[in-house]
Amino acid sequence: MQEEIDEIKKRMDALEILIRDTKARLPAHSTKPPVMMDLLDYEDEYEALLAKRNALKNK
Repeated sequence: MQEEIDEIKKRMDALEILIRDTKARLPAHSTKPPVMMDLLDYEDEYEALLAKRNALKNK
């Protein structure tokens, strides 16, 4: 179980970088839909992994 938690943490770390980089690519005005979709996908995956990690920790 700890190995799975460690893998989730690694992916979450990678997603944090992707989210930060994607937010930096967003223009101040007229947000581009593909960039926004990437950001939303990364944030959704991050939230799902966070919930999964918390569930595993509480077992």
